[in-house]
Amino acid sequence: PPRLPVFLSIARGKVAEGIDFDRHYGRCVVNIGVPYQYTQSHVLRTRLDYLLTRFQIREADFLTFDAMRQTAQCVGRVIRSKTDYGIVILADARFARNDKRSKLPAWVLQFLQSAHLNLSTDASLGIVRTFLRQMAQPVDDADLKQMLLDTATVASLVKGRRSDAGHFMDLAPT
Repeated sequence: PPRLPVFLSIARGKVAEGIDFDRHYGRCVVNIGVPYQYTQSHVLRTRLDYLLTRFQIREADFLTFDAMRQTAQCVGRVIRSKTDYGIVILADARFARNDKRSKLPAWVLQFLQSAHLNLSTDASLGIVRTFLRQMAQPVDDADLKQMLLDTATVASLVKGRRSDAGHFMDLAPT
């Protein structure tokens, strides 16, 4: 079997930001723990005081939101386009809690299934094997064009929704 490289990084680290691991360069992200900020930083303490005073945003709410934003950043290191795929392992039981999951962006939540929460290692490996086998199947260009929408198709769908809803904002390019 081929020997594949492993790249390790820390969330919020210099290497974790701004590098694309699209296509075959990266197929898996493992988040071990929830990436909370260091809370004793003077800069963070000042920011938290300001958010509470000015906007009534509680410390725990901001820190959780920020940690979930950072989690989405980590996920985004692997999933770079509509045709890209990868495996994301959120290796912390706290990700199964609704107060954490609900703060993840919609593009992450759409793939996070309740049945895949709090799995054993064996169950997780079975799901990963099945997923990778499915993704390894070839897709020809004709099938790909049917799966992905071009700009004209999106514009027509948006116009159709606007005429149905009456108040839908026109998002089509002019």
